[in-house]
Amino acid sequence: MDLRQLGALVAVADHRSFSAAARALHTVQSNISTHVARLERELGVTLVDRATGKLTPEGEIVVSRARRIETELEALVSDVAAVHSEVEGVARIGVIGTTARWLVPPLLEAMADEYPRVRVVVVDATTTSLLPQLHTGQLDLAVLALPIRDPDVDAEALFDEELIVIAPSDHPLAAQDRVTLDQLAQHQLLLEPPGTAFRDDLDAQAKEAGVTLSTKAEVDGMRLVASLAFEGYGAAVLPASAAPRIPMDERRWKMVRVDGLTRRSVGLVRRRRGLPSAPARALTEVLKRTVEAEADRQEGIHRS
Repeated sequence: MDLRQLGALVAVADHRSFSAAARALHTVQSNISTHVARLERELGVTLVDRATGKLTPEGEIVVSRARRIETELEALVSDVAAVHSEVEGVARIGVIGTTARWLVPPLLEAMADEYPRVRVVVVDATTTSLLPQLHTGQLDLAVLALPIRDPDVDAEALFDEELIVIAPSDHPLAAQDRVTLDQLAQHQLLLEPPGTAFRDDLDAQAKEAGVTLSTKAEVDGMRLVASLAFEGYGAAVLPASAAPRIPMDERRWKMVRVDGLTRRSVGLVRRRRGLPSAPARALTEVLKRTVEAEADRQEGIHRS
């Protein structure tokens, strides 16, 4: 088993065929086929279904481990370079969309100033889609909604944010500065669908208060829910970080506080096993300082 064999299998997984994997690795298809076949013989299993080009269950396991190996090798090179010169290499971070809106711009600016030789890769997605990428090593760290009940990761709270209503200016809720859950239940709302962490938590809090929230539309994607509210389609329940920081007189919507809703916690999540690379450690350090500097400037957000 060698790195070329593992790299060939990962390329097949990423590009979904032997020919596409060969193009991505700038080689010929026969080399990819040979590497994968040798790996299969050594492990005694079939890793790729030749009829479909898809990984077998055994192939999925091997690729998951191979990605971690590639990440560790990349970290090794970066760590050695950091001993003799400034930190350089790649650091990959996942950030949930509403937080990315205000956190990523100052974070990238600070990294460029302090660690110009570190290339930062940002993945904007939901908590449920970012967590698996953290496990496989595709991400070094992630900023996710808490709690994370996973024994393979460590989580550190960064800030809490209020759950608020974004109501278009002509919506009845916009006439209020604060509302109760009872008042909220009297209106149809833009919400994420059941099964998403945010919606399930919101429904649980409403149930505890003895009310049921009704929907005007269910939209899978927090940023799209927010965009629809900003454009006047309806009122939406969102985390405070979904609201952009713009002057009041330029808004066509209003932020309304909701009494009785607990805050959402957002934190930094990292793999429990393995040593973070020098670029990942640098990004972690700058991220924490950026949150300290920026969180208090965001309406409805409170540092942990």
